[in-house]
Amino acid sequence: MLLKNTSYIRFLNYLDATEITGLKNLDAIEGQLLDYLMLAHSNGRDLLVGDLIQLSQFGSQATLHGRVKSLVAMGYLKLVEDKEDGRRKRVTPTAKSFKHYEKLSMFLKKAAIGG
Repeated sequence: MLLKNTSYIRFLNYLDATEITGLKNLDAIEGQLLDYLMLAHSNGRDLLVGDLIQLSQFGSQATLHGRVKSLVAMGYLKLVEDKEDGRRKRVTPTAKSFKHYEKLSMFLKKAAIGG
């Protein structure tokens, strides 16, 4: 069975073609962490670095801490010091993160309408 014309396959083709635009510079774990953060953010939940590095389904604490640092360095996340406890850092998405998801949404919409 050939799935060439399904919406999801078209979406994956759009993503595959975006190497030049920078959407593909995230590895799988970074993408999962960013997805997790954006879902929390869209539901009004604040997350701390400690919350993210506890997500064992994505990797070890050391791996996740490295990926959080990488996402900060790439400009997708910002760490904001907690006002009550300076050791705690709140993780917030940046304008680059929002732009990333706007592009994904655009590709998803194009794929769904067959464009």
